[in-house]
Amino acid sequence: MALQFGVFDHIEPLDGLSLKETYDLRLKQIEILDKAGFYAYHLAEHHSPAVHSLAPSQNVFLAAVSQRTTNLRFGPCVYVLPLHHPLRLIEEISMLDHLSGGRMEIGVGRGGVLEAYFWGQEPDSDINFARYQETLNIMREGLNTEFLTYKGQFHNFDALPMRLQPIQRPHPPMWYMRNAETAALEGMNTVIVGTLESLEHEVVRYKDVWAKTHGEGALTAQGQEPKIGLVVHMVLDDTDEKAIAAAQPAWEKYRWNLAAPRRMEAEKRGLTQFQTDTPGGGFGFSGARPEHLPTRETRKDIDAELERFDEQKNKQDPTRLGGVALAGSPESVKRYMAEYVATGANYFVCSFQWGDLSNETALRSIELFTKEVMPHYVASQSAAAD
Repeated sequence: MALQFGVFDHIEPLDGLSLKETYDLRLKQIEILDKAGFYAYHLAEHHSPAVHSLAPSQNVFLAAVSQRTTNLRFGPCVYVLPLHHPLRLIEEISMLDHLSGGRMEIGVGRGGVLEAYFWGQEPDSDINFARYQETLNIMREGLNTEFLTYKGQFHNFDALPMRLQPIQRPHPPMWYMRNAETAALEGMNTVIVGTLESLEHEVVRYKDVWAKTHGEGALTAQGQEPKIGLVVHMVLDDTDEKAIAAAQPAWEKYRWNLAAPRRMEAEKRGLTQFQTDTPGGGFGFSGARPEHLPTRETRKDIDAELERFDEQKNKQDPTRLGGVALAGSPESVKRYMAEYVATGANYFVCSFQWGDLSNETALRSIELFTKEVMPHYVASQSAAAD
């Protein structure tokens, strides 16, 4: 399968920009992505007290995306399923699939217990996972049946007519972030968060579990080759120095947006039940991992995650900026891309605007990436096919 390109987004706040201006600029940016040949736009879900997502209701924003694009696929990455009613998801997914002419993608995840607590739910990992699993089961069945019958721990439905159905059958393509094994077991595409080294390991793990679970060479439920990729936060400019100068302060702002507001709110409220045993006693949001789930390096707290990103800095190559991942000229990005392709991954997921990067900086990165990087790989793949 040829390498395909996607975009992952949070939509973070910027000083001096109103909410309307933020949405308008991002939609114009997405129109450019639509024309540039990206496969899909993936939008995260986070809620107050988090500040790094100004589109907590993804479906509302994605409805606008559906009307401003013609080729680009789009979807949540991820729906935090414990926070959603499954019937509402079924209806809105179906609406978005029709509004877009069949371009909807579905990312799913269970989120964390701290966010569940602020949402008014039980701060318990096992209950959180049970909510996730039940919502996923109902959603999958409801998207592909005329009458829904289900008896569960949280929901019960008796031959309920499913008036809305998606265009794509049995349902739009599904994604799971962070854990390649879970994604492969569930027959989903996956996007991981980590390093090139971890990506190489996860590609092998994903393909091995996929083959054992679904059969060697098996396709997804939609008849596609499964995708695996890595989120790469990026800044491109004419020179490495210019790109790095823009990226470094933006990474510090990204760190603050991602971690500080939730931690400060937890500290203010004395929520010691969420405090971890890490140095400094950070506040976690994922909670203890249910024992029966596939293993992964558990995220103890947000600060620990960010520190681990920072440890990824490559002292020999200053364009590899830890959690920022990549900041440099198109030539430097191509060197990174060569290593990326060598991992066996078939999906490259860009993040162009994060922290306090301006819209202008993001547009410059998009312009350089689409004109000087993407065509190189499209041309290489076409030649290989011939």
